[in-house]
Amino acid sequence: MPVLALPFPMIDPVAIAIGPIAIRWYALAYVVGLLGGWFYARRLAAREELWRPVRAPTATEVDDLIVWIAFGIVLGGRLGYVLFYNLPAFLANPIEIFAVWHGGMSFHGGFLGAILALVLFSRSRGLNPLAMLDLAAVVTPIGLFFGRIANFVNGELWGRPAPDFPYAFVFPNGGPVPRHPSQLYEAFAEGFVLFIVMAIAARTFGFRRPGLLGGIFVTGYAIARITCEFFREPDPQLGFLVGGATMGQLLSLPMVLVGLTVIVLAWRGVTRSRVSEA
Repeated sequence: MPVLALPFPMIDPVAIAIGPIAIRWYALAYVVGLLGGWFYARRLAAREELWRPVRAPTATEVDDLIVWIAFGIVLGGRLGYVLFYNLPAFLANPIEIFAVWHGGMSFHGGFLGAILALVLFSRSRGLNPLAMLDLAAVVTPIGLFFGRIANFVNGELWGRPAPDFPYAFVFPNGGPVPRHPSQLYEAFAEGFVLFIVMAIAARTFGFRRPGLLGGIFVTGYAIARITCEFFREPDPQLGFLVGGATMGQLLSLPMVLVGLTVIVLAWRGVTRSRVSEA
């Protein structure tokens, strides 16, 4: 082991075990992320000055929305991982698709699942779908932060070899080579930094331009993900793809274009007029 390598903190991935029932840190990360997002979303929804003339959701509607989003994230995240990252293996053993406790979730799939849940919920309650997307965008970095911390605790999704980096770790399942703690990089960029950016944007612009905050989040996340992927080891079943890019980078590139387009349209008032007519 190189002198500069740090020993990996061996943390049991099971946080609580009561007989045959085991609660993993990864599951707790989802719970804490959803609860933190719910609490923050309720506070934002209560500030009417951030919403006028767009109708803000009531506290009860925020409660229901979180449940819809939770299902969208879990179902979309699992389906996205199956389709984007390891389809041949799941086709060979379909029962593994339902074994979510073995790991395997895709942010991009969860993102699409959450959007679908948002749209369906908003339509059913007479709310502005883009404004609800904005609300979700402001609180999502909370879940991203805890999710990436859980990845680090599990010793999964580790970084690329970094033998000369003073803060590299030798991960239990990553071989003897010191690697970048890319999970922590992502927790910082996609979680902490993006949370600050979205909080400032929400306070500055409010939810009066439907889609603006959502566009900022999509663009910001995509840029952060593309950057962090340069330090993250690609999935072994995929490796490096077109031009040495990873699957995460290829899936994030369209997000930049979509996010920037939505920002421009929202700033020009196009989304507000069209939604108000719906």
